Amino acid sequence: MTARLEGKVALIIGTARGIGKGIAQRFAEEGARLALADSEDEAGQATASELGAAFIRTDISVMASAEAAVRLAIERHGRLDIIVQNAGIYPWQLIENTSPEDWDRVMGVNLRGCFNAARAALAPMKAQRSGRMLFTSSITGPHVTSPGHGHYAASKAGINGFIRSAALEFAGYGITVNGVEPGNILTEGIQAHRGPAFIKTMEDAIPLGRLGSPRDVANAFLFLASDDASYVTGTTIVVDGGQLLPEGADFRILPP
Repeated sequence: MTARLEGKVALIIGTARGIGKGIAQRFAEEGARLALADSEDEAGQATASELGAAFIRTDISVMASAEAAVRLAIERHGRLDIIVQNAGIYPWQLIENTSPEDWDRVMGVNLRGCFNAARAALAPMKAQRSGRMLFTSSITGPHVTSPGHGHYAASKAGINGFIRSAALEFAGYGITVNGVEPGNILTEGIQAHRGPAFIKTMEDAIPLGRLGSPRDVANAFLFLASDDASYVTGTTIVVDGGQLLPEGADFRILPP
């Protein structure tokens, strides 16, 4: 490893499994001191124990909970250099069957969660005149969507707009604000809820011929968190194996 985050303190929200756990593992490999947060106590504690990190149960849709997570990071490590808001929910639900309460819950975690994380981290980062705020967006919403993802797509498109606004407002404090847009990533959730035949159809739609891994996404976050990205703000990195590129299904130019 290259110790790209040596001496940096990172708070990562949504780390029980999948992409969030991959980010935590990758940051730990590069020397970051971690505080981890998740709404799932047992699974979140397990990730934290594996990485020797502090942990707090957090409902990121609630401002007080976001503030408590930031306090934990500062109390344990004395500062906060990086915050990653990865927590998100994506219930499959047609718009006609979505209640206002369903809509608000998805927006609360996915979109208000980004606002809460940013507001909670702003004061300490502003005081030290530096910081990295990072958010998990998606290709769903900003670029594509499918039936059943109306609330999720709207929340992720909103995250991209928030990133741009926050980047502009916080630039004078030395804080950069960026995000990552994952495509189809082979997480525990995909493996648990999708059969091999369905996963094969997903792979066939990706020019690189495979689903991404949490580590693929984590590597993009690592770049944005590191000094290598000191002049990058207000943008997102698409990590999708080329999924957005084809105009149609018949895009392969070489035989299998």
